[in-house]
Amino acid sequence: MDVVDVWSGRYACLLQAALRLTNEQFAAQLGIGVRTVASWHADPGVVPRREMQQLLDTVHERATPAVRQRFALLAGRELGGDRVQGPLGARALRVAIAVVIHDRAVLLVCRRDSQESGITWQFPAGVVKPGARPEAATVRETLEETGVHCRVRRRLGERLHPVTSVLCEYFLCEYLTGDATNSDTVENIDVMWVAINSVTRFIPVDTIFPPVLAVLEEQK
Repeated sequence: MDVVDVWSGRYACLLQAALRLTNEQFAAQLGIGVRTVASWHADPGVVPRREMQQLLDTVHERATPAVRQRFALLAGRELGGDRVQGPLGARALRVAIAVVIHDRAVLLVCRRDSQESGITWQFPAGVVKPGARPEAATVRETLEETGVHCRVRRRLGERLHPVTSVLCEYFLCEYLTGDATNSDTVENIDVMWVAINSVTRFIPVDTIFPPVLAVLEEQK
């Protein structure tokens, strides 16, 4: 396969397999977040947005002949129904979510929709690596995405997200320092503090984890 007409999560993972890179290494080569690579493994049918298509094109075009040949072989097997093991295998995706509250406002990020059908507002979130503590992922990802330093106050619980089916673990976090800025322009459009009583204007109330709603209600 010399040309990929449309990159999907599955083809992106095949390219990763051909390059023999970990999620972290592949994300670094593309200049994107590890969370995005993990989402391709979780949903191989997803079609990345236009900017991501161009990044994948560039990595594929710059690959060595051996890598391109390996990718073509893997893609051929995939199309032929011989499922490739490894990066495409089932993996449990676990995400730590930060509910950062400061002066009766909560920190939200505006993500680019992977299907180019719009945008979504969410709490800062980060993929929890195997063996890592979710509290550490919560603090790290919040800082990397928003420039805000925070610390975990308490765990609010976990659930399978009703939209993404990803295992989410929620933490109430205390603001320490830093201005809210969009530090991940590839994946996010904006970062802002939203008044607690206005959160449901940005995130549908039926998708918010009930313990999070309870905490927000306490802080009004």
